[in-house]
Amino acid sequence: MRTAAKTRSDFCYFQSITTRWMDNDMYGHVNNVIYYSWFDTVVNQFLIINKALDLQKSPIIGLVAETQCSYLRSVSFPDRITVGLAVSYIGNSSVRYELGIFKNDDDQTAAHGHFVHVYVDGDTQRPTPLPESLRILLETVQLPG
Repeated sequence: MRTAAKTRSDFCYFQSITTRWMDNDMYGHVNNVIYYSWFDTVVNQFLIINKALDLQKSPIIGLVAETQCSYLRSVSFPDRITVGLAVSYIGNSSVRYELGIFKNDDDQTAAHGHFVHVYVDGDTQRPTPLPESLRILLETVQLPG
C-alpha cells in the first residue's frame, strides 16, 4: 500500500542537508539508513540551536523509542535535500516528530516518516517529564489539532 506524499506546508521547520557521494549505494541512490540519519540530525540540530539540548550538561536525554520512514521517490548524490520537521504529539515524557525529505526544489516529499523520543533521566534511564522550556519550544512547531 503506497502512502501519499506530504508537502512543505505539512511542516513547520526546515533544515538543508547536503548529500554526499558516499550516501549512494550500489544501486545509485541514497541508502535507506541515510534517511534515518537525516531525521536524527535535524531533530537534534533543532534542539541544540534552540538551546533545548546540551550534550555535555543535560540531566535528561531523548532516547529513540520508535522510527518509521516511507520512501516515495529516489534521492541521489548530488541532490540538494531539505528536511521538514513538525511535532504531532507532546506527551508527559515523549514527543513524536514528523519529518519530510524534500529533493531539490520539490514541494512533495521524496520520503517522510516519524521519530519518537522518550525523555529519560541520564543517570537512571527512567522516563522523566519534559522540562517546561522544552515543551514550550516543541509547541512552536506543533501541528494543529
